[in-house]
Amino acid sequence: MPSILLLFIIVFLLNLIPAFAPPTWMVFSYLGFSSASKDVAWLAVVGAGAATIGRITLAKLSRIIVRQKLLSDATKQNIDVIREKLEGKHKLTFGVFLFYAFSPLPSNYLFIAYGLTAMELKIIALPFFLGRSVSYSFWGLASSAVAHRVAMNSKWTASYLGVWFVASQILLLYAVYMFTRIDWRLLFAERKLRLIARTPKSRGLS
Repeated sequence: MPSILLLFIIVFLLNLIPAFAPPTWMVFSYLGFSSASKDVAWLAVVGAGAATIGRITLAKLSRIIVRQKLLSDATKQNIDVIREKLEGKHKLTFGVFLFYAFSPLPSNYLFIAYGLTAMELKIIALPFFLGRSVSYSFWGLASSAVAHRVAMNSKWTASYLGVWFVASQILLLYAVYMFTRIDWRLLFAERKLRLIARTPKSRGLS
């Protein structure tokens, strides 16, 4: 029980970190050869639950801290256009988050961007949980040779925080910033890409 609780806490914290956090699938690759196969599937479900709670919390924090405290009214109104377009299209939202949960792609930026739209968070919880349960099981149940090459190779691990990883994280952070700057109404209406004009504000992001 203590080990399961520890796993839950570790996965939760990894999914709560907004940037530069190691991917959670590395944890389950390691568990693939430190635990029996019958245990890994159960641990994957526990980890998926922790990851889902962590990501939902991250989205909530991005809404409370970034949207409510840092964004200008004009930027909020611009992002609200996305909510207007996506409201009622639950299948599309479900599919996007399920795809991300199945893949090893970083999902923190997707949840941050979703949180900025102020859409219902419960819509994305189930597909993310289902996808993560499967993907974590895959990494945990993969052959020890594959897991060894991916998760335990010393050269690969040493290079994880190398220049390419740092550059990709900075690029994704910039992508979230650009997400708030695109004129979404014009893009949806006329298929034209333009950035919204900056508005003077004593504090916060325009």
